[in-house]
Amino acid sequence: MSSEGKKLFNIIILGVSFMFIFTAFQTCGNIAQTVITNLNNTDFHGSGYTSMSIIYGVLSASNLISPSVVAIVGPQFSMVVSGIFYSLYIAVFIQPTTWAFYTASVFIGIAAAVLWTAQGNCLTVNSDENTIGRNSGVFWALLQFSLFFGNLYIYLAWQGKTHISESDRRTVFIALTVISLVGTVLFFLIRKQEDTKAPGDEDSTNEILGESSSARNKMMRAVAAFKKSITLSFTKEMMLLSVTTAYTGLELTFFSGVYGTCIGAVNRFGSEEKSLIGLSGIFIGVGEILGGGIFGLLSKNSRFGRNPVVMLGILVHFIAFYLIFFNMPNDAPIAPMEGTDQVAYMVPSKEVAMLCSFLLGLGDSCFNTQLLSILGFLYSEDSAPAFAIFKFVQSICAAVAYFYSNYFLLQWQLLIMVIVGFFGTITFFTVEWEAAAALAARGSDYSSI
Repeated sequence: MSSEGKKLFNIIILGVSFMFIFTAFQTCGNIAQTVITNLNNTDFHGSGYTSMSIIYGVLSASNLISPSVVAIVGPQFSMVVSGIFYSLYIAVFIQPTTWAFYTASVFIGIAAAVLWTAQGNCLTVNSDENTIGRNSGVFWALLQFSLFFGNLYIYLAWQGKTHISESDRRTVFIALTVISLVGTVLFFLIRKQEDTKAPGDEDSTNEILGESSSARNKMMRAVAAFKKSITLSFTKEMMLLSVTTAYTGLELTFFSGVYGTCIGAVNRFGSEEKSLIGLSGIFIGVGEILGGGIFGLLSKNSRFGRNPVVMLGILVHFIAFYLIFFNMPNDAPIAPMEGTDQVAYMVPSKEVAMLCSFLLGLGDSCFNTQLLSILGFLYSEDSAPAFAIFKFVQSICAAVAYFYSNYFLLQWQLLIMVIVGFFGTITFFTVEWEAAAALAARGSDYSSI
């Protein structure tokens, strides 16, 4: 196999591995609170919302050390170990205990930071300036398919169920644990790149990974990267984009955890209320893949830049929030095991609920594709610190959102997202206009960004 063929093979294996792991993890996150409210074990007092809050809180802090971990042990081993921790977290649900549940939440937060740092590392090592766009697209497409398979299984397995029994829970989480382990094992198929440089040249892989002949040089690189991240986080552009990033963290929490719980708590949906959680995840995935594919490609050729796509994203989300407000009972996010019989401003409609799932996924893809695009454009020389800040802010806000989801009624959660989303859109527009003005001053074509 040629060197280029080997690199493409690695990217495909990377994407397939993530697809398996996140088929398991995202499905777990989508149904966790619903499963917990159906537990008969009185000794268990955990909360799915609190668990996800811990995960994202630890993840955000761990972003500060994850580059150093990957530099020392390498991306492949980092992903394998991280995948094992993902599998252990899912396995906790087979026979849940409170202490194991929250302990696993801490460890998976650390593992997630290392996993995503190693993923970016592996993607970069196996790409060059001519293939990075293609390889990113291949990885994105394979990853987003994770939203289909697990949720499709939940939809079929829980069809007609109004209560999740102990047997149902164990069957689902044993299957999800095995799926996650399959993805972890696949990381071993990633082939190391041979050193093709001349003896006097610096090895690009070592440069990216921060590898050095001495532990002292590794530490110096880690400290320098940390200082660069701190400096970059206080620049005007990054502070403005952080508002937009904060919104993506809030809505990520809502569509990946809270909304599925709301659907599963509505008794008016009858015997389909639990299986609809899986169907909702499928429609979110359709929106994500459609939006990511279309706007990821259009962003390269649009003469109007990124603002129209972000504007579409916020309008789509506002429509979704409005429909959810009318369709879902206000106490749905914090309903007890028995669910809720309350009605909002209309009789709950399954069709409207699924439409909102699609709109949530579509709007999320609008924001994320354009944020990744503008960060790569503005910080092409400092992409690693820039994306670390992006993940840090997003994770912190996701953790905060999961925490308040334990207590806030639906209307207040929607209001918070509307306010932050509005200001996040304005700050994104400001950065984009300044970027366009800078390009015009240099005589560059705005459509080239």
